[in-house]
Amino acid sequence: QVQLVESGGGLVQAGGSLRLSCAVSGTIFRLNVMAWYRQAPGKQRELVADISTGSTTSYADSVKGRFTISRDNDKKTVYLQMNSLKPEDTAVYYCHAHNYYNDYWGQGTQVTVSS
Repeated sequence: QVQLVESGGGLVQAGGSLRLSCAVSGTIFRLNVMAWYRQAPGKQRELVADISTGSTTSYADSVKGRFTISRDNDKKTVYLQMNSLKPEDTAVYYCHAHNYYNDYWGQGTQVTVSS
């Protein structure tokens, strides 16, 4: 059974930082492309950042220069370092994994940025 468990969300003031983690089990982590998505109230879920099996990264324009995605294949964990947070970053953040055969979602973690 594949599980993705996010942690690290919370309430932070604008300009602050948070680090999200997503621990993965039940699949060969290194073979999965990992990503972070977010969904704000009343909005569609959007891709924030992803990292390939070879650690190539890409980012949404709205977070470039502020967020950093990384992965630790030994710990089977993907991270999202979020700096210079803005109120518009408020959302539920979801971890996502996909490989040739399947894709998987975590349960989400709330990030709230106060102004």
